[in-house]
Amino acid sequence: MQLAVIVRHIAFEDLGTFEPVLAARNYRIVWHEAGRAPLDPDLALKADLLVVLGGSIGVYETDDYPCMTEEIDAVRRRLAVDAPTLGICLGSQIIAAAAGAKVYPGTNGKEIGWSPLELTADGAAGPLAEIGPDRTAVLHWHGDTFDLPAQARLLASTSQYRHQAFALGRALALQFHTEVTAGGLESWFIGHTLEIATTPGISTRQLRADSARHAPSLARCGPALLTRWLAEVT
Repeated sequence: MQLAVIVRHIAFEDLGTFEPVLAARNYRIVWHEAGRAPLDPDLALKADLLVVLGGSIGVYETDDYPCMTEEIDAVRRRLAVDAPTLGICLGSQIIAAAAGAKVYPGTNGKEIGWSPLELTADGAAGPLAEIGPDRTAVLHWHGDTFDLPAQARLLASTSQYRHQAFALGRALALQFHTEVTAGGLESWFIGHTLEIATTPGISTRQLRADSARHAPSLARCGPALLTRWLAEVT
């Protein structure tokens, strides 16, 4: 049985549709709840797969959230040995920071809601083809962005933020969410109520309606992306 260490920052931002994929591929899942205890650097390094999930904090807020330093260091060690690593939203920003790129608040406003991706040639030729614009929209929920790390291959963009996904060796960084479900997002709408209320043009009612429309296709395409990526890197 393979070991997958999952770093979770917020209880309701979980693996979603990705968890059954890992179970089907015989992964033993070990959860690390960020901030509650130190991240074991040896466990994070020896794991067959490390997944760093999303969250509301910033990679650069290391004084307030020391767990950011731990996670960046753990990912940096995995990048050095080219170990399979997946980052989603905050996790993608952690991969960028671990690779030496700058992570910072975006200047084009928060990107929250459902929209399709624009895939690069590299993106269309790999696992991200499973979530291409002809197949599904994905959920965006971020205010920060990052520079593209040196040697990374840009895989996807949107009109609002160019750097949406990149590959760096056997690491995959996804700024957006492909793991969410319509039911699971109900917890997001409660937990992120203040952010929704203070973001112009965003409402819970519209997010719920859009989720009902797009989540079924994402529930098919997201697991296909993960399955194809795991087949390539493990």
